[in-house]
Amino acid sequence: MSDEAHLPAEQPRAQAPARLPRPDGDRGRPQGPGRAPRSRAQETVGLSGRRIGRLTRRADYLAANGGRRLVTPGFILLVRDRGDADDSVRVGITVSKRIGGALVRNRMKRRFRALAREVLSQAGLAGADHVLIGRAGGIERPFAALTDDLRHALAKAAR
Repeated sequence: MSDEAHLPAEQPRAQAPARLPRPDGDRGRPQGPGRAPRSRAQETVGLSGRRIGRLTRRADYLAANGGRRLVTPGFILLVRDRGDADDSVRVGITVSKRIGGALVRNRMKRRFRALAREVLSQAGLAGADHVLIGRAGGIERPFAALTDDLRHALAKAAR
């Protein structure tokens, strides 16, 4: 008895060339069944309110910590007037590991980004930095309640 396997001496035949030699296929034809989609007008996105900028530097987050602090059941809102000539709204989002694992933190950040697009574009304070800090109750809180909380907190910050 031998541990060697029987290997045929015949070499495999060359394969036929690919049907579409280019990686992008045939641009003149629709890929898949049916016809190409008809062109139509695109939806207008982001024109309802101001453009929202992002806080990217740690120094901006630390400076916002010296501003107004408003606590709600789902998040903490930090608002600081920048005091410059720029009247744009900037937002930063932070969710710590105490809230939960990566799945929970990423879900909460997605909810906060949607919240910022919906509320801060209209009701955000011009020329101010806004930081949303996630709290433990924010992930279970309904989105409508988070929206109301943010509107009330922004109204308090404007006073």
